[in-house]
Amino acid sequence: MQEKVARVEVDKEQCKGCALCVNDCPPNVLFMSKEINHMGYSFAVYADKGCTGCGICFYSCPEAGTITVYKK
Repeated sequence: MQEKVARVEVDKEQCKGCALCVNDCPPNVLFMSKEINHMGYSFAVYADKGCTGCGICFYSCPEAGTITVYKK
């Protein structure tokens, strides 16, 4: 049985590229993409490992519904 791991999902089409979540993430598992979304913004991306499920990224994001944190 595989252990459940915390993770983050970022809706790239809602992200406005402010990078607050990237700057506030304690384990540094978020980064800004080199790609742009349909609005012309670079967007935050999860590194696919290392999330602790703290939720700081969720609370620092000014765009409601952009970041979802799944805890262990």
